[in-house]
Amino acid sequence: MSYPDLAILALALGAAWLAALSSRPGPRGLAAVAALSGLGMAVQAWRLGPCWQYAPLCALVLALAALAWLRRRPSPRHRALVWTGRGGLLALAAAAALPWALLPVPELPPPRGPYPVGSRVFRWVDPQRLEAATADPRDRRNLVVQAWYPAAAGGAVPPPYLDGLGRLPETVSFIPSLAMARYGRIDTHARGQAPPLASTRPWPVVLFSPGYGASRGFYSGLLADLASRGFVVLALDHPYEVSVTQLADGRLATPIERLPPDDPGQLHYMAMRMEVRAEDLRGVLDRVQRGDGFGALSARMDRTRVAAIGHSFGGAAAIAAAMADPRLRAAANLDGTLYGRALRQRLEVPLLLLESDRRETGHSERYLQGTAALIRHLRAGGYRYQIAAANHYSFTDVPLFLAPPARWLLGRLVGGSRGAAATQALSNDLLTAFLHDAWRDAPGDVAAAAAHHSGLSGGALSPAAAAGAK
Repeated sequence: MSYPDLAILALALGAAWLAALSSRPGPRGLAAVAALSGLGMAVQAWRLGPCWQYAPLCALVLALAALAWLRRRPSPRHRALVWTGRGGLLALAAAAALPWALLPVPELPPPRGPYPVGSRVFRWVDPQRLEAATADPRDRRNLVVQAWYPAAAGGAVPPPYLDGLGRLPETVSFIPSLAMARYGRIDTHARGQAPPLASTRPWPVVLFSPGYGASRGFYSGLLADLASRGFVVLALDHPYEVSVTQLADGRLATPIERLPPDDPGQLHYMAMRMEVRAEDLRGVLDRVQRGDGFGALSARMDRTRVAAIGHSFGGAAAIAAAMADPRLRAAANLDGTLYGRALRQRLEVPLLLLESDRRETGHSERYLQGTAALIRHLRAGGYRYQIAAANHYSFTDVPLFLAPPARWLLGRLVGGSRGAAATQALSNDLLTAFLHDAWRDAPGDVAAAAAHHSGLSGGALSPAAAAGAK
């Protein structure tokens, strides 16, 4: 919520409060407040377009104008209407404030790295992989990737925040798509189609897998910031699992779940989906290694420095991919629960495990057991940190969809008071140091990076200590 938004809302709500509880301001004052509020909303509508969030506020302004008109009529009937309308004004004021909790256009934190950011979306079909989620035997697996990278000057069209804007399903990750009508105006702080920035050495590559059902777009703040620090970040959407993504032929794919009835807890199903995701990651890695399909960006990617990272279920997929493919030289898991073979196999590359506050997220016993198994199977060591006052969604942009007052209230009720911007910045400080340390390509002191932030607990994991992990 911008400062003009707050000013308009405060002005209208303050006027409603005064009108409901006192005889002041008078008719002229109320009319002036209504006029100023209406002018402010007209400016906002011109800037953002019509938004449903403004409808109750428009009604409130009209009610204030009507009240000003009634106060100019001294008859008992009009005075009775004034008094009767005061309770309604308070209710209307509350209705005007509540919808603003979901911002028409969320504001993402700007990247903190030294490089400008470019972004481009790639959509391919893998002719060798069947699409198991659909009933059509002719369907083949789509790979949907958004690249974030250090950019040179150029590129004018901003990258889309979400696929399918303007034709979204009714809900996207349980959020009403009506609230996303203006998400095409979100500033991702990236230049669409910008040419990659040349350097003396190609940029290292990070493959990213999002949480279960989540769009890659919900991590734009995290990913743009990571790219600004000197990485090519390739963020995947996983078709038919993500809430909505656009396939190579232009169709929108939405979730298809076929949960087997004889699978308590859906453990087998989740293990199967994890393998599909891991294969998606490896399919994109194949293209990176071949230099196939990325245009000018292919020449700027270092094929010897590639890592897999992910959040939540995406973290599990990143671990599974790193266990199966030696071309991945590091892995990071942000709050992800492991399934299937990832609970049993060894991890031969360095690991960074970032966790939200266990008291606020309430990590399940399955998560804790899986994490302990992962640490026991480490062969190259790594690091584990818990971030105080961050909950499971703090790694995403989702908390930023709410206005600051709603964000503050939610942080007190369910946790995550550190906030998305601060959690993403901290995560990328640690990720940057960890990756350079894992690749031995630049100074990367993870402990020093952690020391710059308060509320972190944890530290290094050595292979020798891993056997005794709890």
